[in-house]
Amino acid sequence: MTHLNHDEPYSDEYLQGILKSVKTIAMVGASPDKTKFSYGVLRVLHETGYDMIPINPRPGLEEIRGIKVYPNLAAIDRPVDMVEVFRKPKDLYCIAEEAIAIGAKVLWGQIGVVNHDAAHLAEEAGLKVVMNRCPKIELFRPFWKPKLHLGI
Repeated sequence: MTHLNHDEPYSDEYLQGILKSVKTIAMVGASPDKTKFSYGVLRVLHETGYDMIPINPRPGLEEIRGIKVYPNLAAIDRPVDMVEVFRKPKDLYCIAEEAIAIGAKVLWGQIGVVNHDAAHLAEEAGLKVVMNRCPKIELFRPFWKPKLHLGI
């Protein structure tokens, strides 16, 4: 298992490797509100070709952008490569436990979502961890430009 220093910048190779290898992304904290950052990230990742799974326990919320919403990670009916988290940093530990339980390969905390205990737990279980970064931003960094038309 690899333990990264999450206070240091991640290498381009590490981030690129994750974004090229994952196909299915469960987004914890996905919102149907078009003004929310999570909605924009969901839209871009979906349009880029990722199989997005919005997670939101709100009663009556059945879909976002035509994609079925699940109340929690345990309710998902297919394998998940990456769990992306738009929640408070203190929530990340419980979400890490859930991500491990469903066999996810990556735990990704959105910008502002940092919890070193959660990162340690996930890494001990063999997951790769990214915190305080946005996959939408990482996708469009210069090292991706030549690869954008190759499909993901």
